[in-house]
Amino acid sequence: MGLEKIIEERIKEAIESGAFDNLSGKGKPLDLAPYFQTPEDLRLGYSILKSAGFLPEEAQILKEVEALREQLATADAQRRTRIEKAIGEKLAHYHMLMERRRRGKS
Repeated sequence: MGLEKIIEERIKEAIESGAFDNLSGKGKPLDLAPYFQTPEDLRLGYSILKSAGFLPEEAQILKEVEALREQLATADAQRRTRIEKAIGEKLAHYHMLMERRRRGKS
């Protein structure tokens, strides 16, 4: 049996056993815009990093800032001051990083 037949059989078995029934995004259209907006020579590398759960440093910083902003909603005055300071520091780091990258000195 050829490799293609083996693959087709495995996929058929998985479908019949319901292995694909609970996939995230099932029934929703795929948003391929970010893929095609990425330069062609970087797509494969970015795809591998994304699949591995890797976030570029600038994206990680923004994610942390968002989490801190969510904490502000329930923080008392003293904790609020610390969170606001942390947000400011992270945003300053982000802006320095982006400026360095803009200048080509990553």
